[in-house]
Amino acid sequence: MIISRVPLPTPTPINVCIAHVTDLHNKPHPDLWRALLAEHPDMVLVSGDVVHSADAWERGIDFLHKCALRYFTCCSLGNHEFKYGADFRERIRQTGAVLLDDSYIVKGSFVIGGLTTGFAQKAQGTLKRTPMPNVDWLDGFCEQKGYRILLSHHPEYFDLLKERDVDLILSGHAHGGQWRFFDIPVFSPGQGLFPRYTSGFYENKMFVSRGLANTALVPRFGNPPELVILRGTK
Repeated sequence: MIISRVPLPTPTPINVCIAHVTDLHNKPHPDLWRALLAEHPDMVLVSGDVVHSADAWERGIDFLHKCALRYFTCCSLGNHEFKYGADFRERIRQTGAVLLDDSYIVKGSFVIGGLTTGFAQKAQGTLKRTPMPNVDWLDGFCEQKGYRILLSHHPEYFDLLKERDVDLILSGHAHGGQWRFFDIPVFSPGQGLFPRYTSGFYENKMFVSRGLANTALVPRFGNPPELVILRGTK
């Protein structure tokens, strides 16, 4: 696992350290927890796929519980949360993490929203086009005063979101393109071959993490798992 330390794209109201966690997929990550303890984040923002399926969810839920006991933790919903089972929303709430399901929360000078995957009510598949999300609630979110952070699991939604009045969008899902040759990504669900949005900042507004798990039949290549630490100052 690599730790990417990056500055927030616009000045924040206060000095802050944010850990962005995505795509755990129910895998054990002892190095992730050690890194969080070392970084001392003010908040942990989880942008989806913390669990993997109806048969693989315990470690993801345990991570959220452990994290919420120590840090202010928010979790939005990726496509794999909808492979978890009918009661997954309540399971996440029981961890103590704030569930952001097409909703937002005001935390001091920050407004944190979570855009739920368009797969919430749709059949899933690696080659399926990502369905459009519910954006009706975003007007109210964007009208809030403060530094606005939107958790959006799917980076392919960026073209839909980039004109919105949001300071930072945090995404995952692409797993860095799975294979990277000369830092060129090969494939991402929802984007296909040679995907556009897989890693780092885009237009100084969206940061895409490469995520923390390998769940494909082929292993990652040239593309280690990633924890993102974002720091902002006045």
